[in-house]
Amino acid sequence: MDIFSFDTPAYNLRFTVCYSLLNTLTSTRIYLFTMTNETSWISSVTNVFPGAGWPEREIWDLFGIFFRHHPDLRRILSDYGFQNHPLRKDFPITGFLEVYCQEIDKTIVYKPIGLMQNLRVQ
Repeated sequence: MDIFSFDTPAYNLRFTVCYSLLNTLTSTRIYLFTMTNETSWISSVTNVFPGAGWPEREIWDLFGIFFRHHPDLRRILSDYGFQNHPLRKDFPITGFLEVYCQEIDKTIVYKPIGLMQNLRVQ
């Protein structure tokens, strides 16, 4: 039914991946948790549940968790040249480039990102 993940950098196995399985006949749920780190693999479940392909790709793209035997493990939410994974807790907020298309010149522009970190005072 669903796959989700979260990052806990204080632990040796910092990533937790949870598969939420639903039996539609009896309306029962099973949550299957597994933990991994940056260098380990998790076996893909796409051979049993083909619909898990897209969520596993999202988790790989955003967290960097690798799925062994996944048929198409490539980026879907971030740029192909992007080196990091934005949902990791140690992801830096500044220092990267924003990519957008400039309609007037029909060119692709790379612009440094500068996010405001200051609290707003009323």
